[in-house]
Amino acid sequence: MAKELKQRIIAVCGVKNSGKTTLLVKLVKNLTERGVKTAVIKHDGHDFSCDVKGTDSYRMKEAGAYGAAVFSEQRIFIHKFGTGEKEKELISMFPEAEMILIEGLKESEYPKIEVIRKDISDKPVSNPKGRFLIVTDRESGEFEEPVLHPEQIEEIVELMMKQQGNGEDCYER
Repeated sequence: MAKELKQRIIAVCGVKNSGKTTLLVKLVKNLTERGVKTAVIKHDGHDFSCDVKGTDSYRMKEAGAYGAAVFSEQRIFIHKFGTGEKEKELISMFPEAEMILIEGLKESEYPKIEVIRKDISDKPVSNPKGRFLIVTDRESGEFEEPVLHPEQIEEIVELMMKQQGNGEDCYER
């Protein structure tokens, strides 16, 4: 019988331009160097464009296709118009991932890190349930949660690896 995969799901949230993506890039790099298979799901509260103009899949979408998929032995790309999917459906697309990082979903109860940056924000805006760390360049005494600086990637990843979660937030497969 195959070993069940313990999958950690952690949201990284904060206000616009707080440094979420910059932090995620550093976290993914560190996790990958540690051999942790990591996936990222980005929540966007607005519509977005994800296909490159001129490609075959773009042309099919422009012709009216509701969805298009491109695949090879090395990768897959699926573009389809949403039908109300939530992050849980997207999480299920990465069954082999040991760590799934979600950018956004500040209202969720997932274990989460909030990024707070001087001149951008001064207090947490996320649901406190699940929030286990503040990553900030502000003074640490301003917050109830543990605080690390955005450059303390090793320490942030260590705290992430200790997150156990519960229920659907972190589950055995």
